[in-house]
Amino acid sequence: MSTLTIHTDGGSRGNPGPAACAAVFLNPDREVVYSTSRYLGHTTNNEAEYRGVILALETILADLNKYSEFSSLQFVLDSELVVFQLTGRYKIKNTNLQQLATTTHQLIRQINKPTSFTHVKRHLNTLPDELLNQELDRH
Repeated sequence: MSTLTIHTDGGSRGNPGPAACAAVFLNPDREVVYSTSRYLGHTTNNEAEYRGVILALETILADLNKYSEFSSLQFVLDSELVVFQLTGRYKIKNTNLQQLATTTHQLIRQINKPTSFTHVKRHLNTLPDELLNQELDRH
């Protein structure tokens, strides 16, 4: 069994403003096995970051058999805020972000695989960033 690495990102043009999110799934050989993006309408960049994680979790939950070969999930984000909120290092004061964090944890429980979150610098998270910008350009 192996780890599925999921790079997610969310962003808005203006804050708040038109927003999108994306997720890119990588196997242990660092090959892209799936990617997806979603236009979110008018929202904040932090909400878009959370929505990227939720998009990935919903994708997995919709087809658990497809991802059954992976024993754990590792999320990679360039949002320190979201990583530290989801791991309990930061308290979540914003009501909207509290709701998104609750949804995230509920989805993780449903998937029932060990899940971790890692923060990286933006230049190490370019794949989902490109996807979300393409999504924004379409709208």
